[in-house]
Amino acid sequence: GLPPCLNVGPPGRRLMEGKSASEASQKLLTLRPQGALSGSAFLLPASRPTRRVHGSGSSPVGSGNILASTNSGRQGMRGPFRILRGVAPIGAVFVLRRAFQRRRFSSRSFASRRLATLEATATPAAPAAEEFEYKITLEGLVSLCKQRGFVFQSSEVYGGYSGFFDYGPLGVELKNNLKRAWWQRMVLGRDDVVGLDASIISNPAVHVASGHVNNFSDPMVDCDESKKRFRADQLMFAHVVLEDGTDIGCVSAVQTGTTLETLEKAAKKLMKDRGVEKGTAFKPLVMKDMTEASEDEVPLVPSPATGKPGTLSAPRSFNLMFETSVGPYADASAVSYLRPETAQGIFVNFKNVVKASRQKVPFGIAQVGKAFRNEITPRQFLFRSREFEQMEIEYFIDPEADFKAEQEAWLQEMWNFLKAVGLDERLMSLEVHEGDKLAHYARACTDVIFQYPFGPQELLGVAARGEYDLQQHGKASGEAMEYQVPGQKRKFVPHVIEPSLGVDRLFLALLCSAYDEDEVNGEARSLLRFHPSVAPITCGIFPLMKKGPLVEKAKGLASLLRQRGINVFYDESGSIGRRYRRMDEVGTPFCCTIDFDTLDDDTVTLRDRDDPLEVQRFNLNEIPRILQDKCLLPM
Repeated sequence: GLPPCLNVGPPGRRLMEGKSASEASQKLLTLRPQGALSGSAFLLPASRPTRRVHGSGSSPVGSGNILASTNSGRQGMRGPFRILRGVAPIGAVFVLRRAFQRRRFSSRSFASRRLATLEATATPAAPAAEEFEYKITLEGLVSLCKQRGFVFQSSEVYGGYSGFFDYGPLGVELKNNLKRAWWQRMVLGRDDVVGLDASIISNPAVHVASGHVNNFSDPMVDCDESKKRFRADQLMFAHVVLEDGTDIGCVSAVQTGTTLETLEKAAKKLMKDRGVEKGTAFKPLVMKDMTEASEDEVPLVPSPATGKPGTLSAPRSFNLMFETSVGPYADASAVSYLRPETAQGIFVNFKNVVKASRQKVPFGIAQVGKAFRNEITPRQFLFRSREFEQMEIEYFIDPEADFKAEQEAWLQEMWNFLKAVGLDERLMSLEVHEGDKLAHYARACTDVIFQYPFGPQELLGVAARGEYDLQQHGKASGEAMEYQVPGQKRKFVPHVIEPSLGVDRLFLALLCSAYDEDEVNGEARSLLRFHPSVAPITCGIFPLMKKGPLVEKAKGLASLLRQRGINVFYDESGSIGRRYRRMDEVGTPFCCTIDFDTLDDDTVTLRDRDDPLEVQRFNLNEIPRILQDKCLLPM
């Protein structure tokens, strides 16, 4: 059941220590369904030479075809190995990161990760990049966001409201800068993409035709005692079976990055409660989610809220759309919905946009806007909330075009954008959806996975949606969603490539990438290393003195920069060193100090956050141009 191994990494060696080859293999097999090998064990096919990644540099695509490269790897590898890691210099070899992370999930399981994450790590010919080390936890990020004015819990004075958040003074600037950078690159920077801003509430027939009314749901279980609800595909359980085969009951936990460890601790507690002799061993736990629980198993699974079995309901579907009433009467005819995605507004406006913009296929329609999903269990801070914002493009192509090539091009474009705004590439990887992982309408889909503090999760997806949406709206409305090829008699319903990115998830990923701690002249500091193009404050302006001509010069510079659209923060309190630290903490990339030399020659100091010991002097009138050049987003 295991692929042939050429080498085993440190976690695997510790696991195998003192065991024979057959015992070690059996141990690996028993742990395969549980994710106990989720460290970094090297597993390569013995029947095939070391597979090299096509392309060069740190590009996930490079000059090769990422999708073709992924699929061609199947011939020499056994097991569910399908995913390329993003950091892939020439000479890289594949490293298994999560090959045995979980047992097979049902097709309904959102948390299913059947595909192993293959990480590229350098051979001696190409030194490996330094491993990313988180210096802050999710709880620390939540605290940082509140203290520094990035994100607040919505309605906090009333105890908050689960799944909703308010962006503070710095958060709204960072979020707007991210959206502006995306729009600049994806719309204004291209000839083949135009914009749209569709309404949040539309005719309910739109959501009926798209399938959201009947099919947009998650499996849910209820705890009758605590009245809490859980997503069934994220509620994990396992039978605790002693070595002699005695089944003493079940343990459960909501899925996290340490689910197995949590279940093992619960198993030991259950054994103690059941009076099992101390030191008695139990068989390796085999995790399943509640969508896979049989009718006989459901009453045995304890609720994570109470720890008592018999209080959980069987899984049932729960529609995620927010329902509302439109008009003065609250009857069936007034029912509508808050949109669960921005895409449908683009599809129903396809013909309007083609006619008004005179775009020719292939072309795209972009939109940035709010969407709403009534999540059963919102969690993980901004990652899974009930109100969120999306940046989506529906790129329409000829049905006879090579959709794989178009999908790959957009995947590369989105990857480059994420790097440009400051995401750490060491935390990014790719996951290719196959089989029952694909949505029913999709021909292909690849996700960019980001390694958050709570585990790897989807950041964005690039899907080949085919013609499903336009066909559905054409049939339901009676308005043919066809494209007339100019100068020809040919008509067709275009196929669609959809790059979709969540603004809030990107916001959180950027905070994770930007947070750092270091020392300057022996003094510890925490800082945020935002790219200048998206930093909430671009430059701090500091007069050396609180009064006199220095203040006048400083305020004049601040006014000049604001006229050029540069966000600045004027600060005259505290020592210059303390003012620098305050700016570092909120990610400000540059600081200008107006000192007594400014009065003599009209020069000011410019200090770079990432090179704090290198302070340069420039003429005051040159500062706007210098900052604008440094804030350009790489295209």
